[in-house]
Amino acid sequence: MILYLDTSTVLRVVLRQPHPLAEWASWERAYASELMGVEARRNIDRLKLEAALDDSGLIAAQQDLARVEGTIARVRLTRAVLLRAAMPMGTVVKTLDALHIATALLLRERQNIPLTFATHDQQQAVAAQTLGFECVGL
Repeated sequence: MILYLDTSTVLRVVLRQPHPLAEWASWERAYASELMGVEARRNIDRLKLEAALDDSGLIAAQQDLARVEGTIARVRLTRAVLLRAAMPMGTVVKTLDALHIATALLLRERQNIPLTFATHDQQQAVAAQTLGFECVGL
């Protein structure tokens, strides 16, 4: 299976939350937008500032994120992605979700691969499914 990983799937693993993606690390290949690293780090930092993570939890999350990033291919946030994300998607899509979906769409089209969209976000999954993606992680 070839997966596009939304940040929600990565954070659930990095933060050691319950019910991680069943397909985690059993993929043939995995891709994520370079946006994923920014989103994940902002979430980790916010959790530390809100005292939901202590120092050791912060360090573990940062190290786990770096390990994950080393195992997946990251896709650049290009002008083409920005333009595609700005186009209508047929359902309610938040801005960062639109960037992830646009990245996956362009990757699927340009690489001509059977890409499965992985997310724990129900609304994002609906948007991805309306654009022809099989979704996992719900």
